[in-house]
Parts: sequence; structure tokens; C-alpha cells
Amino acid sequence: MKLITELNNQAIEYVTEDVENGDKNLYIKGIFMTAEKPNKNGRLYPRSVMENQVSKYQEQIGERRSLGELGHPPSPTINLDKVSHLITELKMDGNDVVGKAKILKTPMGNIAKNFIDEGVRLGVSSRGVGSLKERNGVNEVQNDFLLSTVDIVSDPSAPNAFVQGMMENVEWILDSGIWQHQQIEEAQKIITKTSKKHLEEQKLKVFQKLLSCIK
Repeated sequence: MKLITELNNQAIEYVTEDVENGDKNLYIKGIFMTAEKPNKNGRLYPRSVMENQVSKYQEQIGERRSLGELGHPPSPTINLDKVSHLITELKMDGNDVVGKAKILKTPMGNIAKNFIDEGVRLGVSSRGVGSLKERNGVNEVQNDFLLSTVDIVSDPSAPNAFVQGMMENVEWILDSGIWQHQQIEEAQKIITKTSKKHLEEQKLKVFQKLLSCIK
């Protein structure tokens, strides 16, 4: 499956809520994703696909595992050292997915808070994996789509060329709960089947192929 990211141009609202100890929690909320409408990346999410993932994501929210990052990594995996927020709400509102996320007191969360305090425009961007099928000039996201998270990004209107390039060239598989390049799994199979006589030559070929995929 391919890494699929979508930058959302909708305005995000900042909300401060008081807590019992006199402290304040900072939240972002707004439209996180949209279904049944082709986006600027030429992709469309059917409502059924979006509803399914919003429903499944409730388990992560309930277990407080619904973490997101500041910025967009080029993989579906959540990097704990980059976590900035905890998604506390995610629900359908018509064809929109409306969400709310608490800014955490982590290094990246503090950076996000400082940006907000200084008036920097932030937005959100969904991250997941799935397959695409072209229909009438639009790439429709298929039923195998899995939502990883929704990240905070600095400029939701800017194209993310690096992630876009990764999405087009690298396949991802879920191996024992960990997302890996499919090319890595294929490489392991090739090396395992190679005789000792040709092992070094095959290793070099596999390595060069992996480099070309990542580029």
C-alpha cells in the first residue's frame, strides 16, 4: 500500500480550556478531512471509506494512543520523539471529518504552542496508507485505506513534494504491527534464496534497488 497524505486548507481554531489545578490546556479543532470531494491532489475519499476509518480510530482515542506529529514524516509510523498532540475527538459531520486535538507538553508540542502564541498559521494533514484506483480522471482511495493519524503542519496550502514523491514510489506493508517498505521484505526474500556463490553480487543489486526506490 502507498503512503497517502492530504493537506487540509480549512481554517483551524485554537481553544484554551481551564483545568482543575488552575492550568490551561490548548486544543486545535476544525475540519481534519473531507469525503466525496476531489482534493487538490486529485484524490477522492468515498464517504464509506472515511466513516469506516473514523469509526475504527475511536479505539485509539479511547486508549489514548491517538498521537500526531508536528510536521510530516515520510512513513506511516508514529515517531514518539516528534509527537506534538493527542487527538481527543474525531467524528463525521456530513462529508467532513471534524476533529479536536490537545497540544501536549512535549518538545514538539511546546514548539507548536509557541507558534500558535506568536500567530503562526498552522494547519492539519492526514496520514495513512492504502491503494488508489483511477476513475474519471480522479484517484479514488480504496477500502483498504488505514488512517495512521492527523499531523500538524506549518503551511497547509503548500505542496509537500518530498512526501508526495515517497507516496508515488514506495509501497508499505504491515509486518508484525510495524510499517515497512515492501521493497525491504522483497529484498530479504531474494537474499535468502540466493546461493553463497552469488550472494555478494545479489546483495549489491538489492542495495542499489532499495536506494533507487527511496530516492
